Amino acid sequence: MNTRDPSAPPRASAALILAAGLLGACGVALGAAAAHGGEARLLATASAMALAHAPALLALAALAGRAPRAMLLSGALLGLGAALFCGDLAARQVLGDRLFASAAPFGGVLMIAGWLAAAISGIIALLRRA
Repeated sequence: MNTRDPSAPPRASAALILAAGLLGACGVALGAAAAHGGEARLLATASAMALAHAPALLALAALAGRAPRAMLLSGALLGLGAALFCGDLAARQVLGDRLFASAAPFGGVLMIAGWLAAAISGIIALLRRA
C-alpha cells in the first residue's frame, strides 16, 4: 500500500528544500554572530554566502520537475559547496582552525560549478526549444 502524499515534493526536491532551510538558518545565525562579536569579516562572509544560496536551492527544488537531473546536480553542488565554504569560515572562528586544508576554496569551486550547471541546463533548454 502506497501512503505517499501526492502533493508532497519528490524526495530529491525535498532534500533541496531541507538544505535550503538549514542553510538559511545558518546564514541568519552567522549574521547575528558577526554583529555581536567574533571575527566579523569571516562570519559576515559566511552569512552572506549562506543567505545567497538558500533561496537558490529553493528555486532549484521548484524547477526540478522540468529538468530533474540538471537542477538536482546544480543544487547538490551549490549546497555542498556552500556548506563547505561557510562551515570552514565558521570553524575558523568557533574552533580556531579550518575544517580541513582548502575547505573554503574547494567549497567555492563547487558553488561555481553549481551555478555553471544551472547555466548549462538553461542553454540546453533554450536549444531544445529552437
